[in-house]
Amino acid sequence: MSQLSDQVIIVTGASRGIGAAAALELARNGAKLCLSARSASSCSGILEQIKNAGGEAFAASCDVSDYAAVEKMIAETLDRYGRIDALINNAGIVDPIGEIATSEPEAWARNISINLVGVYNGTRAVLPHFLNQNAGVIINISSGAAHGPMEGWSAYCSGKAGVYMMTRATALETGEKGVRVYGFAPGVVDTDMQGTIRASGINVVSKIPREDLAPAEDPAKAIAWLCSEDASDLAGQELSIRDETLRKRIGLSV
Repeated sequence: MSQLSDQVIIVTGASRGIGAAAALELARNGAKLCLSARSASSCSGILEQIKNAGGEAFAASCDVSDYAAVEKMIAETLDRYGRIDALINNAGIVDPIGEIATSEPEAWARNISINLVGVYNGTRAVLPHFLNQNAGVIINISSGAAHGPMEGWSAYCSGKAGVYMMTRATALETGEKGVRVYGFAPGVVDTDMQGTIRASGINVVSKIPREDLAPAEDPAKAIAWLCSEDASDLAGQELSIRDETLRKRIGLSV
């Protein structure tokens, strides 16, 4: 994927899980990276791996639910690299897990502020730059939970359903202006979030044995591929890693 050489890509929630794996994969394909997380120091391990392999990256502290913080992170990236080519809206949380009747309103709202408003904030902050250069890629990390309710996940399902509509709305508004927007559902992946889900014991996802979870490297490869021109014909769509045709195009086992 030499098309990613010198591309400048922001990954939110880059300190662990899918975000960290995506950052490593993008760096292997030549991208320059802004690793965004609530604490920049939490990205130190990933940053060190990228630099030791000859890649270029920096870490930025950013709470995606805070628009001013997102604007600052975007500005830092532009100051350092002069451009931005792609934004991976990956940051997200699953908590609170539990029934609506006993849920904590502040925790429920916090979930929405990260999972949905955070995607809006990133999109809003980067779009003027993308529209000005008539090019850019936005990948919103989605979930099967966007389309089917799950017991105990009312906040998570609601937020991801909102991200699905935001992806479609953004694509509708910008698709003819050089901006490619994708929703991408990575499947059930072996991350810290899945550890939280298993510990809850709520709904069928919590019962999936860890050995049956997909490695984070699979969605990472998909994210890197979506950043390339090879995926341009799929712009505007919500894609699932479970789709066999898509997996073949990416080069994943079927």
